[in-house]
Amino acid sequence: MMPKDFFEFARKNNAKMVDLKFVDLLGTWQHCSYPIEVLDEDTFKEGLGFDGSSIRGWQDIHQSDMLAMMDPSTAVLDPFFKDPTVSVIANIIDPMTKEEYTRDPRHVARKGAAYLKETGIADTCFIGPEPEFFIFDEVRYEQNQHTGFYKIDSVEGAWNTARFEEPNLGYKPGFKGGYFPVSPTDTYHDLRGEMTKELQKVGIVVEAHHHEVATAGQAEIDMKYDELVKMADQFMWYKYIIKNVARANGKTVTFMPKPVFDDNGSGMHSHISLWKDGKPLFAGDGYAGLSEMGLYACGGILKHAPAILAFGAPTTNSYRRLVPGFEAPVNLVMSARNRSAAVRIPMYSQKPAAKRLEFRCPDPTANGYLTWTAMMMAALDGIQNKIDPGDPLEVDIYELEASELAKYRKTPASLGDAIDALEKDHAFLTAGGVFTDDLVQMWIKWKREEELDQMALRPHPHEFNLYYDS
Repeated sequence: MMPKDFFEFARKNNAKMVDLKFVDLLGTWQHCSYPIEVLDEDTFKEGLGFDGSSIRGWQDIHQSDMLAMMDPSTAVLDPFFKDPTVSVIANIIDPMTKEEYTRDPRHVARKGAAYLKETGIADTCFIGPEPEFFIFDEVRYEQNQHTGFYKIDSVEGAWNTARFEEPNLGYKPGFKGGYFPVSPTDTYHDLRGEMTKELQKVGIVVEAHHHEVATAGQAEIDMKYDELVKMADQFMWYKYIIKNVARANGKTVTFMPKPVFDDNGSGMHSHISLWKDGKPLFAGDGYAGLSEMGLYACGGILKHAPAILAFGAPTTNSYRRLVPGFEAPVNLVMSARNRSAAVRIPMYSQKPAAKRLEFRCPDPTANGYLTWTAMMMAALDGIQNKIDPGDPLEVDIYELEASELAKYRKTPASLGDAIDALEKDHAFLTAGGVFTDDLVQMWIKWKREEELDQMALRPHPHEFNLYYDS
């Protein structure tokens, strides 16, 4: 879509406003709206100015002016505004140098897609994520000098079988009992269906939706795989639409990976494959039907997994999920079918086009632009340096002796460990200038100062259970 097509699209849909969206460093959309009559085709060349000093991760107050350059190819009708409004995603430009801003995550993904072609290895990186989330009826939380608590509730919560509901009909998925039940136990079929229809309206192809394993409304809606940058754009729409549909129905959604104690957390298994000239490159006659290139790509992802998870599992809460048990993918090995392996090779289909790597460690708090680009860069590093992925994990980990299990590398035990790994291992990310040292260092600084240090200062509610009467 060219700028003139953008305005024709707006005219056909009787749009009165344009909503400009861009993503901050941590992966949250920001927006600003403009009456359509104040924009023209020159706006796409000149950009729209804004103050970047209040955007997370961009806080250089002495260099705060930024330009947002609308990408007309991303234009769609926003599903949630009262008046017809065209939504468009923007790239961020430094107004002085006219160069793209290196801390703009979308810029990183676009550079990654360009670098992939420059290597000559492939021309397309396809990503297929499986984001999971919880649908709650209520959430309350507070943290200050004298209070620290959270409380969540769900009509589906297993803990509510005795709640007075006039009447309580008892259809509550049990802990770890929520996978694929039909109604009336699955009470959210219609809500997920509404979410699916809204996703389809903005051009997202949905493959399936279903209840997930945990109690309390855990859900999954799967998008069909797509090219790296486009999928990262779609993931932003995905979160936006799901949260707003939930709110319109008196519900609230969280993508926190572990909001419910002692039940399954929400992951975002991320499928990756490389293609060239319309042909898949990961299919072959090696282990699990992988090509030599596919195996080397797997080796790269496994080698760099701790650093990737600084982006892919980017919260302290992420590591409440990445613990042994609940099929947690904590073993840095590959496997054709073992779901405790970090990289799985799905075996549902033997078609070459279906051959891919499934990196199971990320969760939906991740910034897709950064996480999936990091995965691709690790895969390329594996291919370029012929990194051996090692022997596959084919046994039931619960049957292994502790000494045997200890032989396998593990995912980081905490966000701090993942950040330390990124600090030591990020040369694979800066190849071709895809990630910059500035962005990596800003990410490390933010996570340490704004999250890890702040968490370390505060008493945890469970500490009162453990130590109050010591």
